[in-house]
Amino acid sequence: MPLVLNTTHNLSQRLGTLFALLMMWLSSPVFALSFNGDFVQGGMVLVQGADVIAAWQDDESVRVSDKGRFLLGFGRDHGKQVMIKVKYRDGREELINKAIAPREFNIQRLTIKNKQQVNPTKPEILARIKRDNADVKKARELNDAREDFAQGFIWPAIGPISGVYGSQRILNGTPKWPHYGVDIALPTGTPVVAPADAIVTFADDDLFYSGGTLIMDHGHKLSSSFLHLSKITVKPGQRVKQGQVVGKIGATGRVTGAHLDWRMNLRGHRIDPQLLVEPMPKVAQ
Repeated sequence: MPLVLNTTHNLSQRLGTLFALLMMWLSSPVFALSFNGDFVQGGMVLVQGADVIAAWQDDESVRVSDKGRFLLGFGRDHGKQVMIKVKYRDGREELINKAIAPREFNIQRLTIKNKQQVNPTKPEILARIKRDNADVKKARELNDAREDFAQGFIWPAIGPISGVYGSQRILNGTPKWPHYGVDIALPTGTPVVAPADAIVTFADDDLFYSGGTLIMDHGHKLSSSFLHLSKITVKPGQRVKQGQVVGKIGATGRVTGAHLDWRMNLRGHRIDPQLLVEPMPKVAQ
């Protein structure tokens, strides 16, 4: 007896399987994205998706490289979630919600001898502070395609950590803005090196609060700032390599002693440098 196939039943099975696969494809992410970093207050995340051509963090448009890489940054007081929107080469879009882990921050009480550096009132000082802030803001406006950040970061100096990101500072009994950097306590004249390749965008040896100040850009509007330097050995526009000496630690500006204050900004988001490097070697502590 010849074998008879139930073609109607087989066709129904095939259509059912194809429909199920189609629904799975439509309900799953369009293309796989990889996330490298910390979804935490003060954190930064490198996102990779080969077919991504545009991306947004909440409602903020972010630069995307030709390789589909972009950066997310979360400030000290970021909310519980971040919404990530990506657009793919074929025109499709995807929304992703990620939880942001909260952190607890320390209280630091410091005494500054110069009262004008705690609560400045003189008009000439207030005008100077305004100029300083405008210059620093302008230095952070560079937004180009370099991906120096992709190589990772190293410590700009090895030594005891005397101040941490996010801590609330009380100066001479007056509550101030949180501290947005990591402080490394070392003697004046200790070399400071570039934590990653960069272009120098700002160098001034006498800002009111931060004294000798150096800013360098790592691409995609991610920058490092070094405060309280006694000497700056590079100039604006100069290309520097990771590990290159760029200045020396000092006690300039508003300080209680010699140290390096290293800060990082991503498109205005103040992020924690300590989350981007290996733990400080124990010998330095």
